[in-house]
Amino acid sequence: MPLYKTITVNSTTKILIWKIEESYKELNDGINLTDKSAVRVNNMKSELHQRGFLSIRHLLASEGYTDHDLFYDKNGKPHLHNGLHISITHSFTFSAIIISVIEVGIDIEKKRDKILRIAHKFTTTDDYQSLNHQDSMIRKLTIVWCAKESLYKSFNRVGLTFLNHIFVDDFNLYSNETTASVDFEDKKETYHIWFLEFEGFTCTYALLNKRKKND
Repeated sequence: MPLYKTITVNSTTKILIWKIEESYKELNDGINLTDKSAVRVNNMKSELHQRGFLSIRHLLASEGYTDHDLFYDKNGKPHLHNGLHISITHSFTFSAIIISVIEVGIDIEKKRDKILRIAHKFTTTDDYQSLNHQDSMIRKLTIVWCAKESLYKSFNRVGLTFLNHIFVDDFNLYSNETTASVDFEDKKETYHIWFLEFEGFTCTYALLNKRKKND
């Protein structure tokens, strides 16, 4: 059971990260899916996606939940029937969940050169031109992307864009945290962001800090 890392953020927020090393058959063993989830996983064309999906169910099981405790709203955002907030992510060979009493978001991404080519689509890259090394650029831009993805999952509104509505405050690569905000239509929210890097992957998680409606 490759539970890779457990992070206790605070007394009401917990993160679990899974390293996906098992086969589809091994991950499927002992997992009871809803009919809807069974159809969904069977229709996935990639076994890697299937394994990621099932590994999430093992993470849920480690916290005492089953697939039947999870449901998705019309925008595709996951929820737990007991009212706790949950966010889910998987990328290649890692998956993770975060569960909390407050709004949260989590994302894992593999660090790749591709981030340099698409950076203009999700952030103002001028802020990072002072970095001396390409590796540092890739690291920082991947963190920004992950942070924005985490906030996108938490905020969960149709029409929200990374470039125009989600803003990540500048940070030091070695600080492991920053702040961010989402400003869209009648709602603005601020978040605290943490990030960590492991085995060529980046993980960020966001906790809602403040919510207010614009006048």
